[in-house]
Amino acid sequence: MNCKQSLYLILFLVSLITNLAPFGYGQLDYNFYDWSCPRLPMIVRFGVWAALKNDPRMAASLLRLHFHDCFVNGCDGSVLLDGTKDFESEKNAFPNMNSARGFEVIDKIKADVERTCPGTVSCVDILALAAREAVAQSGGPFYYVPLGRRDGLAAYKDAANQQLPSPFEPLPNITAKFASKGLDLKDVVVLSGAHTIGYAQCFTFKSRLFDYKGSGKPDPLLESSLLSSLRTMCPNVDGSNSKLVPLDTATAYMFDNAYYKNLVSNSGLLESDQALMSDPAAAEMVNSYSLYPYQFYRDFAESMVKLGTVGVLTGETGQIRKKCNSIN
Repeated sequence: MNCKQSLYLILFLVSLITNLAPFGYGQLDYNFYDWSCPRLPMIVRFGVWAALKNDPRMAASLLRLHFHDCFVNGCDGSVLLDGTKDFESEKNAFPNMNSARGFEVIDKIKADVERTCPGTVSCVDILALAAREAVAQSGGPFYYVPLGRRDGLAAYKDAANQQLPSPFEPLPNITAKFASKGLDLKDVVVLSGAHTIGYAQCFTFKSRLFDYKGSGKPDPLLESSLLSSLRTMCPNVDGSNSKLVPLDTATAYMFDNAYYKNLVSNSGLLESDQALMSDPAAAEMVNSYSLYPYQFYRDFAESMVKLGTVGVLTGETGQIRKKCNSIN
């Protein structure tokens, strides 16, 4: 092969790699910090690894924190802010109070990033990367995260109460809330699969065990052996309301497709999860994901990227916070 042919081959291979590798997603860029903070992925990866080593539940908490951030007026890190005289913290909104966790993990990672790349990386980008690491380090898919988001200047407690889906809501309401963010039914089914890890407090599903829809009886759809087990873990007394129960009892810390297998066997913990089987289109996807885990992993990665672009601030909008719990 002569020099000219070798040059053509090299140019072809570079072109091929360029076309295959992700570069951007809308206003965001997969390579945003490649020059300004090249060690960022490694710092976040280690920070999440250390957190999971200390507390395996933290994977689900970080993933939930990212979701709760993006779902309230877009991905802007508002969920991380403490309250001020100008706004109330989303940490005190009903869906987050006494349940949202992982703030100290993000603060620690941010401090480490600031020592390496001061004033460069937003808290919201760190949270998006931490959510990816939480999934990947729990056995789920690794996916590329487009970056370049900027941090918002306020928190929105009332919006958090109104916009975040509730485990007590019917599926049409939840689907409508997703649609308002540019997310469709497939995203509802796929992102609900995040419940393959983590825990829920007893009060979020106790009515299914003892007084389903005011009937004085349990939910007739709930699998009988699971019902018996849950009644033992969550007795019908107020003192059990905050007790934690794994969303997936078989593999509580493993990101897999067991969540969908549970739904197929009427063993979904939350009523809002089991409701997916009541919609023909959603049920078809649930059945497919229960059989083909890699299809779930692929679609979950796609939906996470999609979620991470909701209402982002870029360019000169917003700021790069020095500390994630307060504006500059």
